[in-house]
Amino acid sequence: MKYISTRGQAPALSFEEVLLTGMASDGGLYVPESLPTFSADEMREMAALDYPALARRIIEPFVADSIPADDLKTLIDDTYAEFRHTAVAPMVQIGANQWVLELFHGPTLAFKDFALQLLGRLLDYVLERRHQKVVIMGATSGDTGSAAIEGCKRCNNIDIFILHPHQRVSEVQRRQMTTVVGDNIHNLAVQGNFDDCQAMVKASFADKSFLPADRSLVAVNSINWARIMAQIVYYFYAGLALGAPARPVAFSVPTGNFGDIFAGYLARNMGLPVERLIIATNSNDVLHRVMTTSTYGRQPLEHTLSPSMDITVSSNFERLLFDLYDRDGAAIADLMQRFDAGDISFSEAAMTRAASLFSSHRVSDEETCAQIAATWQQCEYLLDPHSAIGVNAALNAGLAPEVPVITLATAHPAKFPDAVAKAGVVESPNLPLHLKDLFERRERCEVLPNTLADVQAFMARNLSA
Repeated sequence: MKYISTRGQAPALSFEEVLLTGMASDGGLYVPESLPTFSADEMREMAALDYPALARRIIEPFVADSIPADDLKTLIDDTYAEFRHTAVAPMVQIGANQWVLELFHGPTLAFKDFALQLLGRLLDYVLERRHQKVVIMGATSGDTGSAAIEGCKRCNNIDIFILHPHQRVSEVQRRQMTTVVGDNIHNLAVQGNFDDCQAMVKASFADKSFLPADRSLVAVNSINWARIMAQIVYYFYAGLALGAPARPVAFSVPTGNFGDIFAGYLARNMGLPVERLIIATNSNDVLHRVMTTSTYGRQPLEHTLSPSMDITVSSNFERLLFDLYDRDGAAIADLMQRFDAGDISFSEAAMTRAASLFSSHRVSDEETCAQIAATWQQCEYLLDPHSAIGVNAALNAGLAPEVPVITLATAHPAKFPDAVAKAGVVESPNLPLHLKDLFERRERCEVLPNTLADVQAFMARNLSA
């Protein structure tokens, strides 16, 4: 399988090359040249598989040219053996046709473990084979950083630098990053917001001259195709558990960067009968504004109770645009160039296509707290603020009662005790046993000015030999 850039001017690459590249040389994002598809008979057979076996079945076509089947099995089995629930991604029913898909049973209690635990192992496998060392640079609004560090901490061929906005992530999120021990791990608290951190990452990929010639830069943010690929699996896992392919299902996805919900879009294009994909946003509602006004524009960032979604530029939306514009790379390059200068509007044809599958809903902090409280009162199920936004959007989607709606629960409520307390439910949800001493662990972090030069200089000084 080959991968092509959304902007049409970069060379097509293999999976191994895409894994180590991240962003394309023309500024675009890599997507598969074509997608594997599964028939109804194949999906009925897949319904009997456990999570690791299903993951192998879905991921194998994307990596077959780069990773032998036996090696892929080992990588996937090792990845999901570290999850705390034997189902890996269990579901809980919270209403007549409302379900929660729990994606927080990995090591860092967030959905990003599903992709980043596998990504770390894929990188280590490929780098060992190539006798190569790389530098990982990533920006996080909370969960990506800890999942990336946890996934890559064992890798001997990686220096990892994670940028997070200083004092703008929850204490649990910060400590999950800053307490991991490793000479190759560097946490950088940037005196700005997430978009500033993300802009630094993009600028560094555009100009890597601050690094030695023998060190390439690798992305762990959702611009890396391997992350999207791994997330496709849990859409099939949940859909098949609730009756697909015999009946359609819908998903409500708390999302800011559009990576998680784009994986659901791919699952649908691979054969899963998806009735609707619901984009659930907080007050930073760039995606909701796109769906309701056809306009893609920046607004000042608001700091909310759901910080992992505090994003004003949705990096992965470009991947969907590529399909909405008939995979016309020149058209996407033109759109993104104009977006750099200001707001842009999308064609009526593109938005009609989007509206046939996607809907959206915006949820305020007040509505988030009310949803946490209401769900607790109705069935004693505790939601984190991001998952509460997803549930609220699902309840307001107006779908037919025979269509089960699956909300992706993207984080454990213990990561956001302040939001839970503000909802008036419980003061402090307990951390799982493997993190019970988190607040006693020593932290390691560097606070840096909000300038690209300072960040790049720190990285250059702290590369391992």
